[in-house]
Parts: sequence; C-alpha cells; structure tokens
Amino acid sequence: MEITSAKFNEHLIKEEPFYLAQGDELKIAEAAYNNQIPLLLKGPTGCGKTRFMQHLAWELGRPLITVSCHDDLSTSDLVGRYLLKGGEAVWMDGPLTMAVKAGAICYLDEIVEARKDTMVVIHPLADDRRELPIEKLGKVLLAPPEFMLAVSYNPGYQSVLKDLKQSTRQRFVSIEFNYPDQALECEIVASEAGVQLEIAKSLVRFGAMTRALKDAGLQEGASTRLLIHAGMLMNSGIASRTACNVAITETLTDDHELQASISEMASAIF
Repeated sequence: MEITSAKFNEHLIKEEPFYLAQGDELKIAEAAYNNQIPLLLKGPTGCGKTRFMQHLAWELGRPLITVSCHDDLSTSDLVGRYLLKGGEAVWMDGPLTMAVKAGAICYLDEIVEARKDTMVVIHPLADDRRELPIEKLGKVLLAPPEFMLAVSYNPGYQSVLKDLKQSTRQRFVSIEFNYPDQALECEIVASEAGVQLEIAKSLVRFGAMTRALKDAGLQEGASTRLLIHAGMLMNSGIASRTACNVAITETLTDDHELQASISEMASAIF
C-alpha cells in the first residue's frame, strides 16, 4: 500500500493547535526529532500530552498518526496484515508502517496497554537501526530521517505487570508532564472552553480540590480536559453545578460518598 499525497495530507495538521508550554518541552522534543531520538511522554490523564504531540507535528510540518493502545493491540494491528478482497489476499499497511513510509510522526498513546509482543517490533525502530521488520512480507523498512516515534503512558495507573522495561525505556528521551500551574491552567481553560477568565479560575480551583482527594479514595482528580468539558457545557447554557456534576463528578467516580463530597466542593465554589 503506497502512501499517496492525499493520504499524507490527511494526517497533516493544517491549523496551529492551541498549546501553552509549561517549560522547555517543545525545544527538547524538536532537538530529539532533529537527532532522530524517539520520545517518551509520561503524565496523568488529560494533562495535555496528546495536544502537545499535535502542536509538535504542526511545528515540524509532519503528518501525525496516532494509535490508542489497548489490551488487544497486536503487532499485526501496528505493522499490517493480509485481508481478503475480491477473493484474493491483499496486504494492508498498519499505522506504524504507514508512518515509516510517509516520514510521519507515529504516536502510540498509552503504550503499556498494548500486548507485550508489540514492544518487540518498536525496539529496532527506537534505536540506531531505525528499522521496521515486516516478517509477513519478508521485508525490513528503513525509517527516513523525517520519521519520529513517540509513545506515552500514565505512571499513576501502572502496576508491576504493566510498566515499561528498562530495555524499552532507555531508547527514549523522556518528558514528564503534569497539570499546568494555576495561572496557566486558567488561561488554557478560558481559551479552550470559551468562558470568561473568572469562570475558568473557579473551575481550576474546583479541579485542584478534586486532585487533593487522590489519597482519599479517588483514583485521579479532575484533569484539565474535564475542566474544559465543564466550561464548554457552561458556555452552552448548562447551569454551573449541573455542568460540574455531569462533566466532572459523575465522570471521576461511581462511589456515592465520593460523589457527595465532590458535589459539596462544587456547591461551595459555584
């Protein structure tokens, strides 16, 4: 399957994605790209890792092919497989093969959720070889200089059984993400949700309160993404407390006691 210009353009990000840097992460990522070093992003859910990758791809002018990893993701899902079409077997490239051929950025989101055999196929791509073996075709693709491999995961969710091995980790440049500081997060929520800065400040304060519950039974507090969702609902005419309830409280937990505690926080702010 050849990469056509239409397919290439399909994965190009045409308009600049909104992203406010928290530090030198963009400069580091661009240096890694220029030196053909793969990138590892780690941080909690909804803190901006995917948006960062979109912005990086836009900055570099490269297509971005994103794969959301899961328990059933196999090597064939990434590399490709034969499919029956019109009575004959036709080879179809997987997203990783497409990215290598196109000189694109391939972003494997939540990499530790994928099956262990997928790690085998990314290892030669993530070191000096920069090769993608396609065993079913008996071929080895050499990645062009424009290709970049990026992966991400959430350390807070990982167990001993779901963690990156040192043999994998030490192939990457790692950037740790966290929720932005209060002033920056207010600016992000206001811009992304289209709400006034005062409302954004209230949402960010509410989010910080839920994050403080992480050691009190809540698996994870409200992400920046959830705060934006609540703001969007408010901007669409949904009452503040209702928006917080459906976008944040009900989303974070099914535990009724925790829901009651979070709802009280929302009532105190809104």
